[in-house]
Amino acid sequence: MRLTFVYPAIGHRTGESYLRSWQMEPLPIAALKGLTPADVDVRFYDDRMETIPFDEPTHAVALTVETYTARRVYQIASEYRKRGVPVILGGFHVTLLPEEAELYADAIVIGEAESIWAEVIDDLRHGTLKKRYQGQQTDLSQVRVDRSVFQGKRYLPIGLIETGRGCRFPCEFCAVQTFYQRRYRRRDIDQVFNELEQIKQGKKLFFFVDDNFAGSLKGGSEILPTLAQAKVRWITQMSIDAAHDESFVQEMARAGCRGVLIGFESLNEDNLKQMNKRVNTMGGSFSHALANLRKYGIGVFGTFVFGYDHDTPSSFSEAVNFAREESMYVAAFNHMMPWPGTPFYHRLVQEKRMIFDRWWLDENYRYNRLTYQPTHLTPRQVEEGCLKARKDFYTWSSIMQRSWRNRGDFFMWRNFFPINMLHQREIEARNGYPLGDEGWQGKLLEVK
Repeated sequence: MRLTFVYPAIGHRTGESYLRSWQMEPLPIAALKGLTPADVDVRFYDDRMETIPFDEPTHAVALTVETYTARRVYQIASEYRKRGVPVILGGFHVTLLPEEAELYADAIVIGEAESIWAEVIDDLRHGTLKKRYQGQQTDLSQVRVDRSVFQGKRYLPIGLIETGRGCRFPCEFCAVQTFYQRRYRRRDIDQVFNELEQIKQGKKLFFFVDDNFAGSLKGGSEILPTLAQAKVRWITQMSIDAAHDESFVQEMARAGCRGVLIGFESLNEDNLKQMNKRVNTMGGSFSHALANLRKYGIGVFGTFVFGYDHDTPSSFSEAVNFAREESMYVAAFNHMMPWPGTPFYHRLVQEKRMIFDRWWLDENYRYNRLTYQPTHLTPRQVEEGCLKARKDFYTWSSIMQRSWRNRGDFFMWRNFFPINMLHQREIEARNGYPLGDEGWQGKLLEVK
């Protein structure tokens, strides 16, 4: 039996190459490959960097769906289904909107695949594919990652590894709390260590893709000594409350951590309260936590969002100035997105503030457009404010000024310049990017 995996692009703009910074290894595909029996002939195509051979024979195609990629996924699914190839969809978006996904698939997988993928494969072999499969949360011991499908593809030279899943914080805007039901689980550290040992040759930096590496400070502290034995540099995502714990930050640095992505979201405390992100106000000021990270040579990848109810025209420059004063390694300045299935999305719908209801399917929607009506700003003010913030943060003077305080680790300092230049180049390229292939001439094919 042959099974084809396809990883979708957000979309394609006619005549342009796909954005380079969006081309990291798709870890969900390697996880599915690891769950698939060895006697299944697996093919994999990455829509971000190669043409999909729709006419190549296959018994089924499986795609993982995120909200940003949903429109493109349904285009790809339509191409396969009109050729008589069964389509299986899974991922965050499918779990959040199963009724929508079922319109474009022969089968959907809701929740995590580890507990149900063997049944999907067995049903596919016997021609008894069900319409819907419900995965259950596991202890993550079943996670098996097979990166052989990545061979020959030119991804960014960063190794992606998962050490845990979920986050316990109830942020209003975050789909993670919906998907994982505010539960945090840590993988067995020996499995993580063995995975690192298998793939660390040829890679000089790893990204632990956990939703919140500090989802459990106790659990994080327990695995750090083992990570230190791997002798690798790594970056991860975590909530800022952990950075107030100097001993934890010191342990992270000793274990090889060289950077953390932190969602600051807003500098306005009223916004943070409305977001239900009180974790950002725990332990004192942002500056105290950032000083701890700098002390131990850990760079900061800061993210800020705009369009919340207490934002004003000055919110953008305040965030940029803060990020520059704190010499963040890189930073993102985006408008808030109402992800389906989140309290934020439901609140905006109830308040009748949505401009694009199902924005992820609207052919008129483009990347960097605001999907709802803010309280004190216009959508255009938010869009232009985000664009200007990016430009101001990635000026040459800002890059040079921030580089000095990011020189602790030579490898990270050397890569500071090309990474910042890449972000600088892609500011305009990202703006107005289409969801779905704007050159696609087909029609979305719904299941009858």
